[in-house]
Amino acid sequence: MKKYLAECIGTFVLTFLGCGAAVSLHCGYDPASVIGTAMAFGLAVIAMAYTIGGISGCHINPAITLGCLLTKRISGKDAACYMLAQVVGACIAGGILALAYGTASGIGTNGIGAGCHGSIIRAVGIEAILTALFVFVVLGATHKTNGETSKFAGLAIGLSLILIHLVGIHFTGTSVNPARSIGPAIFVGGDALANLWIFIVGPFAGAIVSALVWKCIEEK
Repeated sequence: MKKYLAECIGTFVLTFLGCGAAVSLHCGYDPASVIGTAMAFGLAVIAMAYTIGGISGCHINPAITLGCLLTKRISGKDAACYMLAQVVGACIAGGILALAYGTASGIGTNGIGAGCHGSIIRAVGIEAILTALFVFVVLGATHKTNGETSKFAGLAIGLSLILIHLVGIHFTGTSVNPARSIGPAIFVGGDALANLWIFIVGPFAGAIVSALVWKCIEEK
């Protein structure tokens, strides 16, 4: 239960701080707000990695949990409980953000941005590619053969998430994390809820690809 609670708290922190920063900075397509939002998500992951990493591994993302399941780093039971805890944490964060900012603000929901030109396929593809890159970094940075460098895994993962947001915000607002998308969407409703499947299917597809690639190059 401690692991599941840690995942719930960690995902709450990621969603609350990341999406909260996106709203506070009025994140759109101006460089300052994009950089600020990207930094918020990345720094939140770094903070949580060194806070709860020793308890649960700090997945705080169902796509990462799926990648770990497929590479046999976590059991099916733990994977299911992790994902449930992550969604609960994100939903609590979404509820507080809705109360604080109002749902009209969007509270950091994802969508089909200008870079996708209204294409659902492009949005799914972008989310899949970005998630595959992110999960690949996670699987590599936390691998047992890394030795001393594994101490810096949290930093590598957080910095990679910043880079991924810098690229992805223009296209979808960047999810690469189904829980982070579910939390705000259920309170905002409308298009955010109607398009939510994109930010579940895309990241999960990316996680599957990443796990398969990692298994091909993994050092036993």
